[in-house]
Amino acid sequence: ERPREFLIQALERVKAGKRAEGEYPYLMDEANLVAMFQLLDVLGQGHITPGQYREALKTLGLSTEDVQFGED
Repeated sequence: ERPREFLIQALERVKAGKRAEGEYPYLMDEANLVAMFQLLDVLGQGHITPGQYREALKTLGLSTEDVQFGED
Protein backbone atom coordinates (compact mmCIF):
# COMPACT_ATOMS: atom_id res chain seq x y z
CA GLU A 1 0.00 0.00 0.00
CA ARG A 2 2.83 2.39 0.89
CA PRO A 3 5.89 1.17 -1.03
CA ARG A 4 8.32 3.80 0.24
CA GLU A 5 7.61 3.02 3.88
CA PHE A 6 7.74 -0.72 3.18
CA LEU A 7 11.15 -0.37 1.54
CA ILE A 8 12.51 1.72 4.41
CA GLN A 9 11.29 -0.83 6.96
CA ALA A 10 12.72 -3.73 4.96
CA LEU A 11 16.10 -2.02 4.69
CA GLU A 12 16.09 -1.32 8.42
CA ARG A 13 15.43 -5.03 9.08
CA VAL A 14 18.30 -5.98 6.74
CA LYS A 15 20.65 -3.62 8.60
CA ALA A 16 19.54 -5.08 11.94
CA GLY A 17 20.09 -8.60 10.59
CA LYS A 18 23.61 -7.70 9.51
CA ARG A 19 24.33 -6.46 13.02
CA ALA A 20 22.93 -9.76 14.41
CA GLU A 21 20.15 -7.79 16.13
CA GLY A 22 17.36 -9.61 14.36
CA GLU A 23 16.51 -11.87 11.47
CA TYR A 24 16.79 -10.90 7.85
CA PRO A 25 13.41 -10.10 6.31
CA TYR A 26 11.89 -12.63 3.94
CA LEU A 27 11.56 -10.63 0.72
CA MET A 28 11.31 -13.32 -1.97
CA ASP A 29 8.06 -15.22 -1.95
CA GLU A 30 6.53 -17.18 -4.84
CA ALA A 31 4.69 -14.13 -6.19
CA ASN A 32 7.97 -12.17 -6.37
CA LEU A 33 9.68 -14.98 -8.26
CA VAL A 34 6.79 -15.30 -10.72
CA ALA A 35 6.81 -11.54 -11.34
CA MET A 36 10.58 -11.52 -11.96
CA PHE A 37 10.32 -14.48 -14.32
CA GLN A 38 7.53 -12.77 -16.27
CA LEU A 39 9.72 -9.69 -16.65
CA LEU A 40 12.49 -11.83 -18.11
CA ASP A 41 10.21 -13.94 -20.32
CA VAL A 42 9.11 -11.00 -22.46
CA LEU A 43 7.98 -13.25 -25.33
CA GLY A 44 5.87 -15.43 -23.04
CA GLN A 45 7.62 -18.64 -24.12
CA GLY A 46 7.61 -20.18 -20.65
CA HIS A 47 11.40 -20.19 -20.41
CA ILE A 48 14.39 -17.87 -20.44
CA THR A 49 17.79 -18.32 -22.03
CA PRO A 50 20.88 -19.19 -20.03
CA GLY A 51 22.20 -15.71 -20.87
CA GLN A 52 19.11 -14.09 -19.38
CA TYR A 53 19.44 -16.28 -16.31
CA ARG A 54 23.11 -15.39 -15.87
CA GLU A 55 22.45 -11.66 -16.23
CA ALA A 56 19.46 -11.80 -13.87
CA LEU A 57 21.63 -13.39 -11.17
CA LYS A 58 24.27 -10.70 -11.68
CA THR A 59 21.66 -7.94 -11.55
CA LEU A 60 20.32 -9.31 -8.27
CA GLY A 61 23.86 -9.42 -6.89
CA LEU A 62 23.88 -13.22 -6.64
CA SER A 63 26.90 -15.38 -7.31
CA THR A 64 27.12 -17.27 -10.58
CA GLU A 65 30.31 -19.06 -9.53
CA ASP A 66 28.80 -22.51 -8.96
CA VAL A 67 26.06 -22.30 -11.59
CA GLN A 68 26.50 -24.27 -14.80
CA PHE A 69 24.90 -22.59 -17.80
CA GLY A 70 23.97 -24.30 -21.03
CA GLU A 71 24.56 -22.76 -24.42
CA ASP A 72 22.83 -19.48 -25.22
